Amino acid sequence: MNLNPFRNAAEPENGNGNGHTDTMVRAESNESEFQRIKTGIHRELLDSLDLSRIAELSDEQLRNEIRRLAVGILEFRRERTAGLDEERLVDELVAESFGLGPLEPYMHDPDVADILVNGANEVYVERFGRLQETNTVFADDEHLMQIIGRIAARVGRRIDEHSPMVDARLQDGSRVNAIIPPLSLSGPVLSIRRFGHQPLQVNDLLAKGSICPEMVQFLEAAVEGRINLMISGGTGSGKTTMLNNVSRFIPGADRLVTIEDSAELLLQRKHVVKLETRPKSAEGSGEVTQRDLVRNALRMRPDRIIVGEVRGPEALDMLQAMNTGHEGSLTTIHANDSHDALSRLEVMVSMTGFELPVMVVRRYIASAITLIVHLARLKGGVRRVMRVSEICGLENDDYKMQELFGFRQHGVDQYGFARGSFYATGNIPHFRNRMLEIGVDMPESLFAKREIPCNMQVDPTQLQEPSVPGPRKLLNPEDQA
Repeated sequence: MNLNPFRNAAEPENGNGNGHTDTMVRAESNESEFQRIKTGIHRELLDSLDLSRIAELSDEQLRNEIRRLAVGILEFRRERTAGLDEERLVDELVAESFGLGPLEPYMHDPDVADILVNGANEVYVERFGRLQETNTVFADDEHLMQIIGRIAARVGRRIDEHSPMVDARLQDGSRVNAIIPPLSLSGPVLSIRRFGHQPLQVNDLLAKGSICPEMVQFLEAAVEGRINLMISGGTGSGKTTMLNNVSRFIPGADRLVTIEDSAELLLQRKHVVKLETRPKSAEGSGEVTQRDLVRNALRMRPDRIIVGEVRGPEALDMLQAMNTGHEGSLTTIHANDSHDALSRLEVMVSMTGFELPVMVVRRYIASAITLIVHLARLKGGVRRVMRVSEICGLENDDYKMQELFGFRQHGVDQYGFARGSFYATGNIPHFRNRMLEIGVDMPESLFAKREIPCNMQVDPTQLQEPSVPGPRKLLNPEDQA
């Protein structure tokens, strides 16, 4: 795989056993030089633009104009660009003007789920659940800062030494987080969570072994029957993807209001009102929190409220909504397991400033939330629904829960992916009779105690290194628990 941006630059490896390392170092050095040259030409290109005409041109016309100017500058700077891959240089100059510069190829790769930039010279991507170190570099920290600043400006945010963090989303729905010095000691850091051009459907989750058909059948009946549901899990465990798919089981006539810090939900349906928080302005005013939006949502005649992720004092308002006529509401929460999710909710309620007794808070939570679906990211990057639990109330001043379905890991397969099987515990949910009364089918045989095979489909070609500008190193699956 040729990682060198310079044409005809292949050199023989030396014989001391370090040939591969030396070649990689030379490739990195050449890539840095390529980026420095490109950045300089990009500045010349911007100076050559007729700013008075930009407003008159469509995006396609503007791209063609920039491509024409780039080719002209390369012709004029022939000595400076001798030996460079000019076709790639022109493409990246266009990406530098409109997109994310060196990261643009990954934004068009449907297999990339995460792009992690640890500094100007260190970029990782996640493909098929595995982290891979890439050959991509930026010219310097200033180059990376320009890309971060462009992202922030597009969404009306700012990032500088006075406001050194930004959480935003791109036009395609990708979530972006950036943090810069003085908070980041290693220079600008950028993280992009991509959701793909085609959101994963339930059939995709079944094919990947993330969930079993029995769980899908149960969740579909529970959501249709207006059971309040919370999805828990760690970072990157698939909570948003699961929420997107579970929401498809909501009857089409229901009016939904979604509330998010940074809009990520891609609900494939009509009758959805999307609300998003707003940070403080440069003057320190104008902030709109999730709690403000939850309160406002109650005045919008919603049938169900979906809080993308509950993480603060809005937890109390969300629980009140679930307890006062907005049954069938959904949310996600960061947690290590189902019990931990409930403990976190208690802490969030205490953040409201009201000194409520613990038992009052627990009764409120137990009456509001009925189901907890817990997900985890296992060996090899595979996501699984680890547990589907029902909250049955309180017993001895603690939550009484029963597990309905789960996943049991049995090791890893030949590709390094976690393997195991799903199971049904034999417990029947307490709300089953209520579901039958309103005409929602929930057969008792669905919960019969048994092992359920996990039919994960692995494509070995996904484990191969992709073409330029792809990874140079596949991280050990053991490092990605």
